[in-house]
Amino acid sequence: MTTPPTNPATPPPGCPAHGLGPEGPRRLYGPEAEADPRGLYERLRAEHGTVAPVLVHGDLPAWLVLGHRENLDVARTPSRFSRDSRRWRDMREGKVSADHPLTPVAAWQPVCNFVDGAEHERLRRAVTESMARFDRRGIRRYVTRFAGQLIDQFAGAGHADLVSQFAEPLPMLTMTQLVGMPEEYGPRLVEAARDMIKGTETAVASNEYVTSALRQLLERKKAEPGQDFASWLIEHPSQLTDDEIVEHLRLVLIAAFETTANLIANTLRMVLTDRRFRANLSGGHMTLPDALEQVLWDAPPLTTILGRWATGDTVLGGQRIKAGDMLLLGLAAGNVDPEIRPDLTDPVHGNRSHLAFSGGPHECPGQDIGRAIADTGIDTLLTRLPALQLAVPEAELRWVSSLMSHHLVALPVRFAARVPAGGGGKGAALAARRLAEPLPAAAAAPAPPAEEPEPRRPSWWSRILRAR
Repeated sequence: MTTPPTNPATPPPGCPAHGLGPEGPRRLYGPEAEADPRGLYERLRAEHGTVAPVLVHGDLPAWLVLGHRENLDVARTPSRFSRDSRRWRDMREGKVSADHPLTPVAAWQPVCNFVDGAEHERLRRAVTESMARFDRRGIRRYVTRFAGQLIDQFAGAGHADLVSQFAEPLPMLTMTQLVGMPEEYGPRLVEAARDMIKGTETAVASNEYVTSALRQLLERKKAEPGQDFASWLIEHPSQLTDDEIVEHLRLVLIAAFETTANLIANTLRMVLTDRRFRANLSGGHMTLPDALEQVLWDAPPLTTILGRWATGDTVLGGQRIKAGDMLLLGLAAGNVDPEIRPDLTDPVHGNRSHLAFSGGPHECPGQDIGRAIADTGIDTLLTRLPALQLAVPEAELRWVSSLMSHHLVALPVRFAARVPAGGGGKGAALAARRLAEPLPAAAAAPAPPAEEPEPRRPSWWSRILRAR
């Protein structure tokens, strides 16, 4: 481990951010970070230990937490490391412009993951207590039905892309049911969510479509409440405002979509490419829930979480943190911390101490629902199509990386074509038609990707912010 850097508030010449000499800290964005984020994490660990100085978009200074113990320390002590971004010194000093790529994900919002203390307890209680009312068996019935419908759409072809045709639509189809939306909304919301996350030209319009659909849902549930998440938020004693309800519905939908889709895709990739993993699963040495936990250790759906902000001067991992500094929770890096996993080949069956869902008071409240969707969906797929094989060499799989995630672009597979089970009935036909239909003008479906990757566009969050 190197000597801790000097005080970030008074850097010597050579590095305006952290005082590390002429080269300065490494960027968490750009070609190096996007090409090999995990390799970058290990280089940072070798250079700085469990907490590393880094630069985020616009070369703004931050600290990336790499150690497992240090990540938990940050997540569990909001008195030292707040979730309230209004403490971010660079934002207070006007260094984070309205169109900065991080503004939409860092600017304060009236949702539970941007507040601490009593207000956080009020908002989070509404979310967690409403989620607790779900019938877990009912969730699995929804997942089984939608998974069957999706499989029916490609079972006869003998080939499929398990990212776009299975891992991405399944969580959204399920969540639309859980929040109380009519079934026909599901496929269109899948397309809108895909569009938003990819940051296309229609991302802002897609966001408007999602928000408009949720406001319509809110009004409908006020008049006709049901046994669903939206109705339970409306009637909860915490007395959420209309805006708070819509924002939390949107937060839950998009968070569930991105993280659960990544979890499904990462698990299926592991099954298809790791012979030992598949042998343990098929031989009964590992259950599917065990497999999910292994993937949550090795390939968490989110690689980092932005962010926490220091409430005062403190020390973490030997580094001197100043009040107002931003910290990033390094979930993927913390999960492979050699202090807790000296041998990464050792299985971690039954061990849920990974960082995939963060920790402390802001730990992901919907993690069990995400596990249920992934577990049931993958089980349904492998039962229906047990002889799945990767259709391309593993080396040809492509990934897209960003500050917070690292996910598969596609997972092409082949299998013996089968007659659709037909269990979806009219529902399968409806889903197929809806997925084939274009979105409304306000959220038109993006054009098919070109053969070569297109230049990176501004993030969808940036576009949404500018529209607002």
